Amino acid sequence: MTEDQSLIEGLERNIASAILGKPDTVRLAIVTMLAQGHLLVEDAPGVGKTSLAKALAKSFNSEFTRLQFTPDMLPSDILGSSVYLPSLGEFEFRRGPIFTNVLLADEINRTTPRTQSALLEAMSEGQVSVEGKTYPLAEPFFVLATQNPFEFEGTYPLPENQLDRFMMCVEIGYPARDVERNVLTNHRDGEPVDKLKPVLTTEQLRRLQHTARMIRVDDAINDYMLDLVHATRSHDQLQLGVSTRGAITLYRAAQGLAMVEGRSYVIPDDVKRLAVPVLAHRIVVKGVLYEGRRDRAKMVINQILSKTRVPS
Repeated sequence: MTEDQSLIEGLERNIASAILGKPDTVRLAIVTMLAQGHLLVEDAPGVGKTSLAKALAKSFNSEFTRLQFTPDMLPSDILGSSVYLPSLGEFEFRRGPIFTNVLLADEINRTTPRTQSALLEAMSEGQVSVEGKTYPLAEPFFVLATQNPFEFEGTYPLPENQLDRFMMCVEIGYPARDVERNVLTNHRDGEPVDKLKPVLTTEQLRRLQHTARMIRVDDAINDYMLDLVHATRSHDQLQLGVSTRGAITLYRAAQGLAMVEGRSYVIPDDVKRLAVPVLAHRIVVKGVLYEGRRDRAKMVINQILSKTRVPS
């Protein structure tokens, strides 16, 4: 086993010890982080969305910030603002909570589109611009946002340009009964996530992220991904297909998954495994309102997968 693989497996075990019974969700979260993407978790309250973010942050030496989104929040509440210092006769920029390694954007759809848009530059370019000045963010920088898909009162559905910035959209779901029994036992003495210790440094994580970019992707795999993407643009049930950014994101995610599974190359199964979490939130189904949109989108992506030739 290589050193990189040992680090990844240790990270996976560490997070899974606090998020019981959800190995697929844990793996996808790690893939997103290794591929330098951002994660949107769409699920009911109380299933472990916040715990997942904390477990990721605590598993390496990083700064973690939780930001509760509300309707009255302003962009400056995220980015920061300039404060006048009378003693110096000048303004000083006070950094906002976005200057961190792991940002939990809790209930991101509870704030207005204007405030949501404050995250766009940060998520795309790793920097923020305030009052004509540009400030780089820390590396690594990872946004894990949550939203409740079952409550619509007082919410603002994420626009397509915001959704397109998330590498994946996943669900955690309720645990099986026997797993939930273990969850109750694990919480006897408090939150298990609070007891987690770092298993790798930020320098090691940056090295893993760099290595993930080196994973080989064959031309046949590239064509397979493009076949899937282009099929969404001509599908008769879709109003909006996957963007070029979405195609690049699928490519990066496939590299991350291959690395997590101990391979130096991407295989078709990597693309098939990632198609729904990477592509479903990027498409718009005709005649479907916000409620039920994701279920229909997943059905369309699975339909496209079943009809697209897989390279041998």
